[in-house]
Amino acid sequence: MGFFERLTGTRHPANGVAPLAIAEVRNALLSVNGLDVPYRVRPADPAEKGDLVAEWRILRRSPGQQVDQRLTISMRMDPGRREVRALQEQRTSTRGKLSASRAYGRGNGFSVEWTYERGPDGRRRRVKTLDTREMGNVLRQSVLGPGWTWRPRRFRL
Repeated sequence: MGFFERLTGTRHPANGVAPLAIAEVRNALLSVNGLDVPYRVRPADPAEKGDLVAEWRILRRSPGQQVDQRLTISMRMDPGRREVRALQEQRTSTRGKLSASRAYGRGNGFSVEWTYERGPDGRRRRVKTLDTREMGNVLRQSVLGPGWTWRPRRFRL
């Protein structure tokens, strides 16, 4: 793996793994869906670029403020190169009583949130409540397992 591939986040399958057919990779990505995960993978609409789209929507409400955060990973499969190109986008909108703001980002950004709670010994401890890298890690492993390459993109698929 070259320097630029490491910098962009490209991951190759382990040596000796035989690449599977595109239908099996697609099924592996769609099988990520489940009742215990907060995100879903679906076929892309005709207006969307890509073959599959993974979405995670996080709504947080507190008195006087509402935060809507959406993480989307669009994936295009290239059977000739046996790789999945992925474009990650993150949109956040915040509304308060007197203000509103929006933010948009592309690339491999992530959000991590923690809460504090009392442990059994009475001491405070930090507990991770949200990590958006979780979705990307599961998708990447679903692509690497069947012997394909995971190639994150920044500007276009």
